[in-house]
Amino acid sequence: MSSQPASQLPESDALAACQNVLRYRFKDQDLLIRCLTHASAARTRLESNERMEFLGDAILGAAVCEELFHRFPESSEGELTRIKSVVVSRATCARLIRQLKLDDVLVLGKGITTSSSVPNSVLATAFEAIIGGIYLDGGYEAACSFIGWVLDEDISNAAESTIGVNYKSLFQQRMQKVLGETPVYTVMDERGPDHSKCFQVTAVVGDREFIPAWGPSKKVAEQRAARNALAQLDGESLPLQKNSDGASCETSVQQDDSSEESSPQD
Repeated sequence: MSSQPASQLPESDALAACQNVLRYRFKDQDLLIRCLTHASAARTRLESNERMEFLGDAILGAAVCEELFHRFPESSEGELTRIKSVVVSRATCARLIRQLKLDDVLVLGKGITTSSSVPNSVLATAFEAIIGGIYLDGGYEAACSFIGWVLDEDISNAAESTIGVNYKSLFQQRMQKVLGETPVYTVMDERGPDHSKCFQVTAVVGDREFIPAWGPSKKVAEQRAARNALAQLDGESLPLQKNSDGASCETSVQQDDSSEESSPQD
């Protein structure tokens, strides 16, 4: 039986709903409760989800590597590593817990429940612990099945974007929600020899043209144009300024373009 006080444990209906969301039914319900129990609510750390997180982290990494290896047979080791770093990041894991609305069934201590929001580190721990729990309860194939469907869209988005975040997808979602329109991308200019061209692309929504951006390919330029458009909408300084000579397309966006999605954060 679980060692947590009965008053802190999720209701049976909540556990059932949780498993429906996970698309996995635990044979050992106490194991699921352990996955959801943060150290702040457990009598000892050994009774929390920390050990499960340790296991789940390894399973997550292995399963994602295997999926990327088979899904992208033409991608280099460096590209696969880049995609993996985005997909298994703490920010991604935390976002998925919120997206699945599993943060409502976590067993947390008073110090955390009284704060305005649950730290990403706590949510990411729960996500990896759930993976570890599914592995222990149902085996590697069950864990891989869960990882496969829950991360499918993130893998596709990370693969499409060479800079770690799919700004085109984010921009499209906002425009469809606010205006009911889908952005299109127009090539404004291109420079350089055929083997090393630069492209200037702008995002267009209805009659509005957003500030363009340069890129070493149309695909990259579109992502950068979408990022400029998002910044313009939010009244922020442009991350990718126009460059009349196209020089910016020769410089890949590195630290300035790295996403919070690909860096651990609490």
